[in-house]
Amino acid sequence: MSPEEASALGACVAGGGVAVFPADTVYGLACDPSDQAAIDRLYALKGRPPDKPSATMYFDLESIPETGPRTTQALERLLPGKVTVILPGGLGVRVPFFAPVGRAILQSSANLSGAPDARRLEEVPQSIRDGVDLVIDGGELPGTPSTVIDLREYESEGRWAILRLGAVSEAEIRQAL
Repeated sequence: MSPEEASALGACVAGGGVAVFPADTVYGLACDPSDQAAIDRLYALKGRPPDKPSATMYFDLESIPETGPRTTQALERLLPGKVTVILPGGLGVRVPFFAPVGRAILQSSANLSGAPDARRLEEVPQSIRDGVDLVIDGGELPGTPSTVIDLREYESEGRWAILRLGAVSEAEIRQAL
């Protein structure tokens, strides 16, 4: 995503909008994580149950909520990267490899709940593209979603688990942790 596209995404989200954007893995949906109306809209577009969490995407490590020293070291080894990390308290965090949008964004894949992830914009369901305020076409993406790593017990117990294997292999995670 170009700096201009990242800026447009940031402006859309800041204005209460919902956007389709090219992440570093698959196409995503984005909105302001503090705007409940935008979150409700994003979930409705996906047909996602409201009790199923989404991740918050940050664009630098300094913006991530504070964690203990062991978890902080793990985050420094894993991020930025094609991983989503579940922190103590259940917050899902991503720090992608692309231009910052100037603010944290709530993000989820741009697909109907349970459907395959979109590698190309035309794979994003038309109902989603028609229902958002901004659509950014990033061409064809790698198509493998982020690996989801549970670090909720990492600080206290040193335990971690892969909840979804994706763009980063288990061997790479083991080496980092």
